[in-house]
Amino acid sequence: MTAVAAAGLLSLSAVPATAAAGGAGQAADGPGQECASVRLSGSLPAPPPGMAVEQQVTIGADCAPHLGPARLVAAAGTDTAGRTVAPAAGVRQLESWSEMYDCCNIRMTGLYTTSSWETDGHRVVTASTTARQEWNREPWDAGWSLESSGKTVDCVSDCAASHNEARAAFSYKGIFDATGDWYANEHRSFVDLNADGTASCRFEVDLKHTFVGWNLRRGCS
Repeated sequence: MTAVAAAGLLSLSAVPATAAAGGAGQAADGPGQECASVRLSGSLPAPPPGMAVEQQVTIGADCAPHLGPARLVAAAGTDTAGRTVAPAAGVRQLESWSEMYDCCNIRMTGLYTTSSWETDGHRVVTASTTARQEWNREPWDAGWSLESSGKTVDCVSDCAASHNEARAAFSYKGIFDATGDWYANEHRSFVDLNADGTASCRFEVDLKHTFVGWNLRRGCS
């Protein structure tokens, strides 16, 4: 496991993150300044069993995404040695998360998926993925709100691979903007489940407006 983890860290160090097409957004002057129309995108491979891979992407003063290292850590629910209860033979499990935090370490919005799939080594026998959303509320019925969500899958049984997409769009109306027209976060998470038991997670987040210091925390486990 130690050798696998070390190799994983090396291979994950170049995971991409990009800004929206057409540029990194309107430039800001420093902390507390805003940027417009930023897209954060990138992918992570599924880690070894009992491990999680996580990565942080931060909005810099140039309004561009600044990529942090992808790290292998023990998954939640495992012991200090990374051991966890193994699923039945041929059954795989995968969780993904995509969370936007502000510069004060408050989670604003999040999209989460949980997948399980059974393989026979050649085909995906069955597959299923669920999605949930979370968002931060403020007193007096203000804060972030879920505007829409959805989930699609191209195949759930006897598949060469199962490709899943989950979406969640959020709006904000509260202490930082009383109009409700300024801030919006849209998360899209893509999970590919393969017949050989491997998997991958891909993420896209579109930010209508964002402050310098906001950061995306994404991962697979």
